[in-house]
Amino acid sequence: MDIYAVVRVICMFPLYCVSMAMRGVFYVTTPIYYPNDIPHIGHAYTTVLADVLARWRRLRGDDVFFLTGTDEHGLKLQRAAEKKGVKPKEFVDLMVPEFKKYWRLLEISYNRFIRTTDRDHEEVVRRALEKLYSRGLIYRGVYRGWYCSSCEKFYSEGEYEEKEGKKICPIHRRELEWVEEETYFLKLSAYQDKVLKLVKDTDIIYPRTYAREIASKLEKEGLRDLSIARPKDRVYWGVELPFDDRYVVYVWIDALLNYLTGIGYGEDEGFGRYWSVVHHIIGKDILWFHTAIWFAVLLMLDVPPPRRVLVHAFIINRGLKMGKSVGNVVMIDDMVDRYYSADSVRYLLMRLLNLEKDVEFDLELLDNMYNGELADTYGNLVRRVGILSLRKLGGLVGRRELDEELCGKAEEIIGEVSKLMDDYKISESLVKTFDLLRTTNAYLNKTKPWEAEDPEPILYNAIEAIRVATNLLNPVMPSVTRKVANSFGFEIVEVDKLEFGAFREFRVREAPILFRKVRAGAPARGK
Repeated sequence: MDIYAVVRVICMFPLYCVSMAMRGVFYVTTPIYYPNDIPHIGHAYTTVLADVLARWRRLRGDDVFFLTGTDEHGLKLQRAAEKKGVKPKEFVDLMVPEFKKYWRLLEISYNRFIRTTDRDHEEVVRRALEKLYSRGLIYRGVYRGWYCSSCEKFYSEGEYEEKEGKKICPIHRRELEWVEEETYFLKLSAYQDKVLKLVKDTDIIYPRTYAREIASKLEKEGLRDLSIARPKDRVYWGVELPFDDRYVVYVWIDALLNYLTGIGYGEDEGFGRYWSVVHHIIGKDILWFHTAIWFAVLLMLDVPPPRRVLVHAFIINRGLKMGKSVGNVVMIDDMVDRYYSADSVRYLLMRLLNLEKDVEFDLELLDNMYNGELADTYGNLVRRVGILSLRKLGGLVGRRELDEELCGKAEEIIGEVSKLMDDYKISESLVKTFDLLRTTNAYLNKTKPWEAEDPEPILYNAIEAIRVATNLLNPVMPSVTRKVANSFGFEIVEVDKLEFGAFREFRVREAPILFRKVRAGAPARGK
């Protein structure tokens, strides 16, 4: 071990001890998606966000459990199956592999893909409903109201839109159905004050603008009792009520309970370990269900509320949330075709990420981000440094004196990116990381290693900056960053171990071309 390494070990040991003590647990979930059609960019937006957070926390050294899956019961799936002329289970069995295929394409690193038709989940639903019924929290009644089968939601007056005398779903822009039927209600109203206190007095809902929105609705409208059953003569595809087999459980109650099933509710000793840090990642359209209703259900079951409900706004197209019924979806295949790789799509989605404001889908903007940031800044830097290292030094680049300015910039950005990622500010963290890459390009232009008599110190510093940036980009672009690491002979390391100047010798094997440019403004290449 050389003197540089000895000094570094001594200096880093206290930080290593602290980081070991701070390592923790992280449980992250996506909504479970209706498998009535293949997933599109709207689904990918949420799922990639959850995956990036999961990968980041693994880089932090945390024990991570990542849950995603499909919501397979209810009228929407029943009708989709009937339209295809097959039984609902046959239909969802055909569709689920499509979701898994796209999540493999996007390198979604989930620990479990849950299906609401899984036996353990259906058992959790029955046990939960039995518990609520035995506590007197469920009662018989009659429901009358306007219903959207796409949302699987009843809309009260003031929530729906009206057009030409028709009641219209504000999300799917389709006419609502009038439903009047005997049902069972859940006594949510008894928990209104407790739920309101959770919403107002904790930081569970993030960003806080969404908490204020829910608090305002609770104060104005209250928390109404919820119809949690559907008669089988209308909706036969679902989990039977354990206390009345003429009904199935309302699909939203069924779906929300998946977050408990996924980590072994009632059976697994690890349930409390993961549940205490659960982060639900959702779009803003399902905020009410994941806060007011879900918090009340958890209180009824004596389960603590989630640690965080992280809410994001939409990528919109032609002014509307993407949806098949609206006809404005952008398909994942088309995005991968245009930008050549799943990693590029992941990067662009996270660069667009905005938790509070909708972002318009704009190909020109995406093309410029892809060409300017990925191809020109990151890709060109890796390519030119790789070529110079092979030509000038035969690929062997040893540690030499550090450039103070570049070293200081890298260490500063490691700290800034760590803080931003911990605060869910992924887009901002990417901007910071690319500041380091741009600084490195400027450093090369200033030092001109292609003219230097001894280019090794310059190339070592440049590769170290690439190594730092590549590590920080790994949660967003896992394949590209692995390729860079393999080409330059380094490993992706935990963030706490990431330090500029720590690598002893690089063995550069190739100078990869990471990104091919797209012709900005060209029409999308669809299938």
